[in-house]
Formats: sequence, C-alpha cells, structure tokens
Amino acid sequence: MTKRMKKFSALRRKRIAGPILVVAALFTIGTAFGVASALPSAQQVTSSSTSPLVSQGKALFLRGCSSCHGLNAEGGTIAPSLIGVGAAAVDFQVGTGRMPMADMSQQAMQKTPLYTPAETAALAAYVASLAPGPASVTNENLNWQRDGNVANGGQLFRTNCAMCHNFAGQGGALTNGKYAPSLMGVQPKYVYEAMVTGPQSMPKFTDATITPQEKLDIISWLQSANHEQNQGGASLGRVGPFTEGLVAWTLAIGLLIGVSVWLALKAK
Repeated sequence: MTKRMKKFSALRRKRIAGPILVVAALFTIGTAFGVASALPSAQQVTSSSTSPLVSQGKALFLRGCSSCHGLNAEGGTIAPSLIGVGAAAVDFQVGTGRMPMADMSQQAMQKTPLYTPAETAALAAYVASLAPGPASVTNENLNWQRDGNVANGGQLFRTNCAMCHNFAGQGGALTNGKYAPSLMGVQPKYVYEAMVTGPQSMPKFTDATITPQEKLDIISWLQSANHEQNQGGASLGRVGPFTEGLVAWTLAIGLLIGVSVWLALKAK
C-alpha cells in the first residue's frame, strides 16, 4: 500500500498530471450534465403517463397496433418504429385510413378510416408522448386562404412535387408498382402533415427545405386547382397531352375507317 501511495504521489508531482486531471474532470462533468439534460423530469413523466388522452391512446394502441409496431411502439419485422414520428404521422396515416392495414408489404391506400377523429387524436397523443416529433395540425389552424400565395405555390409544386404527383396534382406511377396518389380533394391538414412526415415513398420536407409559409402556398395552389373549372370542356383526367392525343387519334382513326367503309359500300 505504501509503495502504491508513493508511486501515486510521484505521478502527481509531474507537470502533465495537472492538465490531465482538469481535462478528466471537465469531461466527467460534461458527460453527467448531458445525461441529466436528456432524461425527462419526473414531472414530465408523471403528467404524460397520467394524461387521460394518452392513456386512452395507449389502450387503443395496445389493442389495434401493437401486433405490428410492438408493445412499446419499438417496431418489428413487418412494421417500423413509431418512436419520434410525432403526432402528425399518426394523424395522417390513421386519419386517411391508410393505417391499420393488413398487408404491410404493399403501399398503403387511402380508405375509410377505422378510428373516429377522437380515437385518432388519442393515438396521436400517445405516440407523441413517446418522443419529440412533428405535431399534428388542423384545417382551422392552417390559414391558407388568407396567408397562401397561389402563384408561388404553383411554382413550388412544379419544382418539388410535380415529378411524382403530376403537374396538375392528379398523381402518377412510381417504380416497383408504387404510385403517388392524387391530391385532388385531400384536406389541407393532410397535405401539410404529409410534407412534414414524408409517408412511404414521399420525401420529408423540413422547414429548412420548404418553409411553413411555402407549405401554405402549396396548399393554396392545390385548393385552387381542385376547384378550378374546365373552361375548355372535358378535363380528360388533367394528365397532360397523352389522353388528349389518345382521344384525338381514336376519333380520327374511327372516322377514317367509317369513311373507308362508306366509300367501299358506295362503289358497289
């Protein structure tokens, strides 16, 4: 013991010992502070766990979602983790009827929602309580009619969205049997939540990529396009010149065949 103490005292007298001890102390204090800051406070945990909405959402989750997403929303072999996706992702997926779905290997399609709006809000609150993530929005909170710029929204849409959703928002085909759905008739809040969460094949547009104001501009343009009248007659799906050419070609060929048959009959 005496030899060890003498050896330790000799090390302390060296010049490099002081800086090493200071660095070690600063590292220890910084690490402890970081861990303490990352942990939620007891008050936050208590309020989250005792919230009636969160408790209701947890019960709904365990009954209808845990078989795929895990008992603690940690994900599994057939479904991803929901920790950190936020309330916006749940409100979009469940509110549009895309979730729950029976076959996770295929693209989720919009259908009649299985859960009521109140149950969807409870599920979103429970998932939001697990970790920070994008918050859900409501149609009333999105003042796209007042704050949206239709012209700028159209330009942003053509730059960022038209390659998948078609220049008129009618949707389009993607690779591997997937597709970008039509955006006509979609509620503004679901368009906003899709942009901030990036469901399925869609990229996530953060506020650094497309600002909240620009998102309102895109929504404003989509709503304008959705209610735009077809001044030239039938819209033919608004998918561009392909359908127009197909109709013109079919009518022209049909007309030529009819004229040919008429001339042949008349020649007899």
